[in-house]
Amino acid sequence: MRITCRICRRVGASVCGREKCAFKRKPYAPGIHGKGKKRRREGSEFSTQLRDKQVVRFSYGISESQFRAYVMKSLAGYGGNVVQGLISLLEMRLDNVVYRLGFAPSRALARQLVSHGHITVGGRKVFVPSYQVRAGQVVAIAARSQSKGAFQNLDATLQKQKAPDWLTLEPAKREGVVMSLPKVEDVVRSYNIKSIIEFYSK
Repeated sequence: MRITCRICRRVGASVCGREKCAFKRKPYAPGIHGKGKKRRREGSEFSTQLRDKQVVRFSYGISESQFRAYVMKSLAGYGGNVVQGLISLLEMRLDNVVYRLGFAPSRALARQLVSHGHITVGGRKVFVPSYQVRAGQVVAIAARSQSKGAFQNLDATLQKQKAPDWLTLEPAKREGVVMSLPKVEDVVRSYNIKSIIEFYSK
């Protein structure tokens, strides 16, 4: 799913993953009337839930059907801790782990790297961006891909990369280890995850 800065400006948050997101320069809706149109500070409960849902879905670059499936799975199988379940399903996607480790500057590029066979999990190539990584698994750049253009200037980037607490990054090896499930409070977010659950529970 290709996320453009136009979408960021429409939902009112930077969801494309780009460092130079246009929303940071133009924090108003796109179009000729966007600049003069003030964003509503308060809206209906439905509009707030819809906005939060769109922010999360676009941030992770997944389709509506995929996102709905994650919500339904978290509602069905996480012992009542639905919020933790949804965060885990989203964060443990392989493309997201690749992004969190700093192997790619955005989730969109991370998806491409996985799809093109540049990433291994436990020493084996995985081509599915939505693959659910498990605690204890090692995520690395494939040996034959180390010299590819996408990774030529990666060492300097990885030295500055701060991986979340649930991941351990080893820059010299260009690999990371999934230590545990991510905690809800560890995920930086500009949305209310509970309102998203309520949106799909109606």
